[in-house]
Amino acid sequence: MTLQQEIVGNAMQMAVVSLKPGQTVYCEAGKFLFKTANVSMETRLGGPGGGQRSPQGGGGGGMGGMLRQAMGTAMQVGQRALAGESLAFQYFTSQGEGTVGFAGVLPGEMRALELNGSRAWFAEKDAFVAAESTVEFGIAFQGGRTGMSGGEGFILEKFTGLGTVIICGAGNFIDLDPADFGGRIEVDTGCVVAFEEGIRYGVQRVGGLNRQGIMNAVFGGEGLSLATLEGQGRVILQSLTIEGLANALKKAQGGDKQGPTGGMFSTHAG
Repeated sequence: MTLQQEIVGNAMQMAVVSLKPGQTVYCEAGKFLFKTANVSMETRLGGPGGGQRSPQGGGGGGMGGMLRQAMGTAMQVGQRALAGESLAFQYFTSQGEGTVGFAGVLPGEMRALELNGSRAWFAEKDAFVAAESTVEFGIAFQGGRTGMSGGEGFILEKFTGLGTVIICGAGNFIDLDPADFGGRIEVDTGCVVAFEEGIRYGVQRVGGLNRQGIMNAVFGGEGLSLATLEGQGRVILQSLTIEGLANALKKAQGGDKQGPTGGMFSTHAG
């Protein structure tokens, strides 16, 4: 069942989801905005695919089933703790025709992705907003130098199953297919929001260890590495990186003490 949703707003978008009777949607803790009174809310440590099931779900029965359920939930919570993600999910189930609103945590866009079971989607940390209960949320660990060098760190969020998942990012989005650009694109590591399964993700050094390579790294603003995306499939990039936003805020905060070049019109007394 496709989730009926509308993405509204401009600078900081929100997702307004219309639920049918008995339909359930879940979100990461902290991204709930509002709901109608006939929508119940429940906070759980486990998410779909993590071993936590309702008592009617046939998790195996008896002590063995309860133990498997507890171990599955503990494993998922442990993965999320290692990934630095929120430990809990909030579940919303409508008793009639209900409405729930969700919002991201940064100024930027949202996107609804439709999963048909044939391809998974991968997204950067904290991109997940909400999904149908039929979509499974998992953690994919990047290993070796790719994980250490990439702007996404060691962690990617992974979505599988059937249904709608809503993600968010910073700034504006652009959709690309590497196949339209010779099969490969090179991107600032912090600008990758999400990509379909089948896209090969890697990291390469910007230039060599020579004068121009050092200039790129020190003054180019890209660091030592670029993300590489190869193959055929959908890729979503964002125009604003979290690091860029943090640096801009830091610069603005310091502007109050920089005289005419920074806070000339500032009223901040500190």
